[in-house]
Amino acid sequence: MLDEAMVALAASVGSGVVQAAGTDAWQVMRNRVARVFGRGDRQQEAVQLERLDRTAAELTAAGQDADEPEGNEPAANGSEERARHGAAWRTRTEDLLEQLDPDERAAVAAEFRALLDAAAAARPAAGGFTRNTYFGPTAVQSGDGNVQVNRFDSRP
Repeated sequence: MLDEAMVALAASVGSGVVQAAGTDAWQVMRNRVARVFGRGDRQQEAVQLERLDRTAAELTAAGQDADEPEGNEPAANGSEERARHGAAWRTRTEDLLEQLDPDERAAVAAEFRALLDAAAAARPAAGGFTRNTYFGPTAVQSGDGNVQVNRFDSRP
């Protein structure tokens, strides 16, 4: 079971992948994410590169559909695709972090944080938050390289 900081980090990785797709930062993000997930295994890294390419292609297609002037459905579809891919990469990141021993988990978390910091630095300063993502009683707000996790339950 991951602690809240690791869950928040996984959510940030998912959001970071989605936000970088189709931007100038994509190639760097794509290669570094694949390298972290590959953990030194070239074949596994290639699998992750294919997944990342599929993610970018589907997000690009959904974004082009959102530009179509026919009603609200395409825009909703683009938003749904971003949410779906963000959740998929969040889950993949959580799975990776859960399977590691504490020392490896800390090292991988540091790699992900460095990756997210580099991606944030590559984005033009826009100010404000980027998005809110809700996972049951938890909301993750990310933007400007920051993450805030809010819980909406009665836990102390």
